[in-house]
Amino acid sequence: MSDAPAAVAGAHPSVKPSLGETFVTFLIIGATSFGGGVVAYLRNSLVKQKRWFSDAEFLEIVSISNTLPGLNATNVAILAGDRLRGAAGATAAVTAMCLPAFVFMTVAGIIYGETGGRPLTSAILRGVAAAAVGLLAATWYQIGKKSVKGFYDVLIILMATFAISHYHLSVPIVLLAVGALSIFIHRPRPPAAAPEEEQTWIKSLQ
Repeated sequence: MSDAPAAVAGAHPSVKPSLGETFVTFLIIGATSFGGGVVAYLRNSLVKQKRWFSDAEFLEIVSISNTLPGLNATNVAILAGDRLRGAAGATAAVTAMCLPAFVFMTVAGIIYGETGGRPLTSAILRGVAAAAVGLLAATWYQIGKKSVKGFYDVLIILMATFAISHYHLSVPIVLLAVGALSIFIHRPRPPAAAPEEEQTWIKSLQ
């Protein structure tokens, strides 16, 4: 089956991927993503390579997944699979996403039990952790360039980061607070009357 990108970036593909292609795509992501940088791998595959989602759509999926309990990567897989192929797509995506980790972690757990205390193992793990942080930072920077618009968006980001990192508030409380603030700031407003319409209205009162 062809892996050609959809014709239009930023919209759902005109021909949705089959369950098989969905399964294989998430299987590859699950087998090749490392550490906390899995969101970067998801974006690179689903947005840049396959073009199944736009950056805005991917950010929506990640935002929803962050507000739900469970692992972020599996939540993203479920939501993305559901948008692509419904309940069957969600099942295929999350199964494929978790299958490599299940196999690899079983093997890694056995090996780590034998070699976990060795300096070389500790050095490798520290390097992987640093790379994961870099991947996450690069991903959020790329998404932020297209999604963060204006002073208030930056303020909300800083408030949420400060509340969690400095005051150690729970994520649900912070999400509820900044969500309410964001709704108030970005609430729909009636369009301003055009100058000609205002003049007509003023004359009608005279």
